[in-house]
Amino acid sequence: MNHYEKLKQLILGMEDDFMKFYEKGNSAAGTRVRKGMQDLKVWAQEIRTDVQDMKNKASK
Repeated sequence: MNHYEKLKQLILGMEDDFMKFYEKGNSAAGTRVRKGMQDLKVWAQEIRTDVQDMKNKASK
């Protein structure tokens, strides 16, 4: 379940920057949102790989 907790923290950690960018037009916050989304993408891929590995091990 550690994967899920890290995923939640990544998303919750971007909340303020999303609000600053979309509601106040803060461009620096937009840069942080983009970086956070990239981190989220990388983490999602790691989870996908881990799930696939676990499925492959279970089917053997």
